Amino acid sequence: MEADSVTRVQVQGLRARMLTAGLLAPLVIAAVLMLPTAWFAGLMALFVGLAAWEWSGLAGFDSALARAGYVLSTLICLLLLWDAAPRGLDAFLLACAALWWLALLVRLGLIHRIEPAPPTEPLLLLLGLLVLSAPWLALVHLHGLQGDGPFLALSLLLLIWIADTAAYFSGRRFGRAKLSALLSPGKTRIGVYGGILAAALWGGVLALALGLPVVKGSLLVLICVVTAVMSVVGDLFESLLKRRRGIKDAGSLLPGHGGMLDRIDSTTAAAPIFALGLIWLIGGP
Repeated sequence: MEADSVTRVQVQGLRARMLTAGLLAPLVIAAVLMLPTAWFAGLMALFVGLAAWEWSGLAGFDSALARAGYVLSTLICLLLLWDAAPRGLDAFLLACAALWWLALLVRLGLIHRIEPAPPTEPLLLLLGLLVLSAPWLALVHLHGLQGDGPFLALSLLLLIWIADTAAYFSGRRFGRAKLSALLSPGKTRIGVYGGILAAALWGGVLALALGLPVVKGSLLVLICVVTAVMSVVGDLFESLLKRRRGIKDAGSLLPGHGGMLDRIDSTTAAAPIFALGLIWLIGGP
């Protein structure tokens, strides 16, 4: 009876997750393809602002005034990044974010115990400015590219969604060995492999759609694979922050997903990697 109850809860959670995704995905896709870059940047800033509110909670700040102030600070940071992009600083800033995520990949593998978080963490607020602004900058940069910009921005989002969905279902069906029982007991190694395979296939489709030659097409597949791996890092990092606070979700805004931060955690790490890869690939000979 208890097992049946758990299964029923899981099915209900999956239904809520799919319903929310089914409602949001068409709206996001339409926004990416139809909005000019300035309006798209504004819409993405709204999502980042919601995530910033939740991030301040993960940092231990409960005051509505303090959290609103952090949201405002984050939005000001995005405005400064919008001004930096025309001067060619976006690639440098994305590289800084990518290096931090690569370092975190190593750091997460060395964690053997999760210490409770202190009451408040001001330094985590500063880190949040990097974590939340970098994916916004990556998407806005891609969207603003001449010609295929909106298509490339959408391709990044689709890559993350495809890899995440493949990891979820392959892990549930075939997964046994845990990827990291300490940080995220629900993730399995088979699930990660399934997500990587799906990312590689999507990379091949994207290379064909862009008409890339074999060498550049193969490099694009590699970029998609690395992006899928880093999306897992973003997910695990948010899981670490939540476990330090003893909470399951960062918020309750999106049924079946939790908060906005729970929805975009993979994107925080994946977007800078993908955008940097595209900047290098497109800019190459």
